[in-house]
Amino acid sequence: MKISENYIAGAWLDGPDHVANVNPSDLSDIIGHYAQAGADQLDLALDAARRAQAEWAAYPLERKQAVLNAIGTELMARAEELGTLLSREEGKPLAEGRGEVFRAGQFFTYYAAEVLRQLGETADSVRAGVEIDVRREPVGTVAIISPWNFPTATASWKIAPALAYGNAVIWKPANVTPASAHALTEIISRQDIPKGLFNLVMGAGRDVGQRLVESPLIDAVSFTGSVLVGRGIAAAAVQNFTRIQMEMGSKNALFVTDDADLDLAVTLALGGAFGGTGQKCTASSRLVVMDGVHDAFVDKLVADTKAMKVGHALADGTQIGPVVSEQQLTENLAWVEKGRAEGAELACGGERLSLDTDGYFMSPGVFLNTTNQMQINRKEMFAPLAAVIKVGSYDEGLSVVNETNFGLTSGIVTQNLARATHFRRNARTGVVTVNLPTAGTDYHVPFGGRGDSSYGPREQGQTARDFYTIVKTSYISSGTPS
Repeated sequence: MKISENYIAGAWLDGPDHVANVNPSDLSDIIGHYAQAGADQLDLALDAARRAQAEWAAYPLERKQAVLNAIGTELMARAEELGTLLSREEGKPLAEGRGEVFRAGQFFTYYAAEVLRQLGETADSVRAGVEIDVRREPVGTVAIISPWNFPTATASWKIAPALAYGNAVIWKPANVTPASAHALTEIISRQDIPKGLFNLVMGAGRDVGQRLVESPLIDAVSFTGSVLVGRGIAAAAVQNFTRIQMEMGSKNALFVTDDADLDLAVTLALGGAFGGTGQKCTASSRLVVMDGVHDAFVDKLVADTKAMKVGHALADGTQIGPVVSEQQLTENLAWVEKGRAEGAELACGGERLSLDTDGYFMSPGVFLNTTNQMQINRKEMFAPLAAVIKVGSYDEGLSVVNETNFGLTSGIVTQNLARATHFRRNARTGVVTVNLPTAGTDYHVPFGGRGDSSYGPREQGQTARDFYTIVKTSYISSGTPS
């Protein structure tokens, strides 16, 4: 049995245990077996990272830039191959897998350019003969804990800026999608970097992840995952005053007004709610619809949802792949029953499907006659399920959109410029879309939310430097000219 190993201190190392990686589209397909890191191996990674970081920080800028460019270029060139691997292990349709890997490459090439844009500031002191220099330095060793739903892209938008700004990285990916993590690590391992600068430590969050965030040798933690785990990370990190950046849950709403283009609205709702099998932090699981167009919108939404093709992630024509795991499928089906128990009408879907291959397939479901107080509209389901909430006015709709503990993304579908402008300014989310799906963001601008969705500095774009660097202010006396 071939074991895919961890990458620690510049070497590929087996671990004390292994996990099998199973294709959720075909449970008979074992993608591989992946080593789990032991406690002593994590300690080795921590020690190696701190030594390597000092060496990496001293690399000339163009040498660093070349490393990031090489990683990004290879990812984009191999998007078909690695996207197929990603879709095979995570379950998203092949087009989405390819797109994710290509976007991951763009993160690296973007931050390669940012390496050369690290400019400081100068100022005159209030004291005569003194000048001030303000610049940014690496934060040190960064722990990156990434999720399974975007196993390559989310990790890349953390790893790329961490390296660009001079830091060392210890990466703990989700155990559900180890193949994509191993593939990205293999690319990084071949670059001109010090041994120990980048480390892959695979393992369960309760073991490897917890030990990682509790370590006093970690200077910063970037995490994407659930609110519950995020709270635990925050509690552990504060003991060492470790810097933290967290992207967590969401309950995003798409607001369809009574002047909306209904064909566009339904298209945006389908893509936002069911793209990636609904397993996106930006998924629009709440569809807030004004009563003037509610019935027409629902009729088309339900008909088009029923017509969506669920299938093997690698099959032609598949629009919705399998759920990522048996545990996730069980949770999804439980949400269907919870919705019904709360009084919501399941208009379609929400069932496990039996297809040509044995997999975790589920039909996309639409709940009707829901209120914003139901648990299906309060908590993140992370499932191909969407709930329609009828509202009587624009003001009521905006209030419903904002009535949540989360605040990641929200969107409005309208042909009224005044409404679009008002919504954009008053929706209490970190990302707002107008006549676009709630899912889908660019890599060169900030990303993050409010409330329980995010904590700490924003990710992506130039804003990422606020997390991955520390500001140093220097005062220099020029003396008296002779």
